[in-house]
Amino acid sequence: MTFDADPPKPHHRAHGFQNNYTEFKTKSLAELLRWRRQAASAGLPKPPLVPTPRVSPDLEWLRANAAAGAQMAPAVNWIGHATVLAQLGGLTLLTDPMFSQRASPLQFIGPKRHVPPGIALQDLPHIDLVLVSHNHYDHLDAGSVAALNRQPGGPPLFVVPLGLAAWMAAHGIANAVELDWWDRHPIPTSQGEVEVTLVPAQHWSSRSPRDALATLWGGFAVLAPDCHLFFAGDTGYSRDFGDIRRRFEGRQHAAQGGGFDIALIPIGAYAPRWFMREQHVDVEEALKIHADLGAKRALGVHWGTFELTDESLDEPPRRLAALRSERGMADDAFFVLPIGGTRTIARREGA
Repeated sequence: MTFDADPPKPHHRAHGFQNNYTEFKTKSLAELLRWRRQAASAGLPKPPLVPTPRVSPDLEWLRANAAAGAQMAPAVNWIGHATVLAQLGGLTLLTDPMFSQRASPLQFIGPKRHVPPGIALQDLPHIDLVLVSHNHYDHLDAGSVAALNRQPGGPPLFVVPLGLAAWMAAHGIANAVELDWWDRHPIPTSQGEVEVTLVPAQHWSSRSPRDALATLWGGFAVLAPDCHLFFAGDTGYSRDFGDIRRRFEGRQHAAQGGGFDIALIPIGAYAPRWFMREQHVDVEEALKIHADLGAKRALGVHWGTFELTDESLDEPPRRLAALRSERGMADDAFFVLPIGGTRTIARREGA
């Protein structure tokens, strides 16, 4: 692991962690009840107009690509919610693996899946790397990470924010690396070195009423010779994304292949804005993140799987299509996939 020099770290606080630009404050019970009353009186969320699209995954291609080593084609597959299978740099990785039926500590209560995972756990190709953005139940699922830790051929490497290595160890996961914001972890591969950096996000953490902000949260920049991938995790909109672009611009000049080849950006779980703004972007803000990063392409995630907030499950991609049309954006500049769908990504220049 490579650490930057020791600058002051204002996001480290006496009683946990904090955001860079907007102080997170836990919503009061009165605010929570106000939200739920308003949603109930308005009959929200409304049923979706159409089901979340789903296709059968091309498992044969994904497995062959996983075994291709230096000849691997960069690609992403949307498994559902914030779980993406990405192949780049000779690695097959998962973001925020969530395969359980409910995003909850208990599997008989809490938000329930509306669509099965695009690839079942037992059908995955061998996973080399797991990126966990934070500890909320819809992003860090105990059953899913335990199953991945038992996969045939040995466990993946889990890269997690500060404070989560102890949680991993308590769940029998020893092959974990813990990072602070801007810490980098290099991984040697058949294509050369892949560098994983934990980057800031505007969010929070908690798995119980007593541990809010006790562990860090963030997104990830994964820089491989053939592809630069960005994963936002969960986030509100902030100046962090301009900071991220500036942090990597020395390695993303046009002659070096340009900016992030693919950015995984949340587009759902945003309503009502008065309650969600500080922690979850809406579609307009997701487009701002795409622009701030200078990413070539973005995949919209974090929608259509769990009913967490007041917008309909299918509203985010409809809003995205409308905004693309209004702004004259190409359909593939910021796109969505059906659950189980795969999109290949052009290799970086010189890769």
